[in-house]
Amino acid sequence: MDKKLNPLNNIEDWEDDLLKRYPENPSKKTEEEFRDYKNSKRAEGVKEFYKLNHQYQSYDFVCDKEATFLQFNHRRMSLWDAVEFLNTLVDDSDPDIELDQLQHLLQTSEAIRDDGHPDWFVLTGFLHDVGKVLCLFGEPQWAVVGDTFPVGCSFSNSIVHSEYFSLNPDNSNPKYNTKFGIYKENCGLNQIKMSWGHDEYLYQIMKNYLPQEALYMIRYHSFYAQHKEQAYNYLMDKTDLKMFEWVRKFNNYDLYSKAPVQPNSRALKPYYEDLVAKYLPDTLNF
Repeated sequence: MDKKLNPLNNIEDWEDDLLKRYPENPSKKTEEEFRDYKNSKRAEGVKEFYKLNHQYQSYDFVCDKEATFLQFNHRRMSLWDAVEFLNTLVDDSDPDIELDQLQHLLQTSEAIRDDGHPDWFVLTGFLHDVGKVLCLFGEPQWAVVGDTFPVGCSFSNSIVHSEYFSLNPDNSNPKYNTKFGIYKENCGLNQIKMSWGHDEYLYQIMKNYLPQEALYMIRYHSFYAQHKEQAYNYLMDKTDLKMFEWVRKFNNYDLYSKAPVQPNSRALKPYYEDLVAKYLPDTLNF
């Protein structure tokens, strides 16, 4: 893959940057204990990532990706098989810990389970990043991970590296570059197209199987301009505002559950197999 179209060393560089931007962590660890940020090349890679993301994540781009991937004809597999498939995305440059994708999912879900939350919440923690299999279908990272945002209306200055939206064709299109764009005030997020990535993709796969709270967590856990900055309240309806309390609750586990002690995946697998079977069919179309 052309390096210019894949500026991050690996899929977790974006998550490292999140910890740097949102250091409020509820554990006793300091921000530095989670990640080491003295490597300036990582920051440059994240910056280049958002340049590409903001340049190409237009309304038409999102429509094209939906048409391509929401046919769910790339692979049929169980959720556990999807996790194992995702696990081929190994983090080779994490300076602190060497955890694969499965370990991150288990750390998130086990932290949720330890706090006594409902089992559907635990399952959400376990599967929330499975949409990253898009990378294994040939998608560049800037079209899979990254902070998400609405398309079809003006881009908020609260979005990370918002200066790069000047490169986006929608920024100069009068149909899309106003506050409401093609939408109406408080129309609700279900009427809004979000930038394309693993969040929306997995939501579309799971939308018939999980509770509404879980679906909001999956669909909007990367929508930082809203759940951290409240930048798009004018598009949200009452249901959105209520459900985003769950999104914020989830993000504490997603961002700050990482630790060098690996969960025992072999011992935990029977529990998660039963949990998956309770909510999901044996196989899913990806």
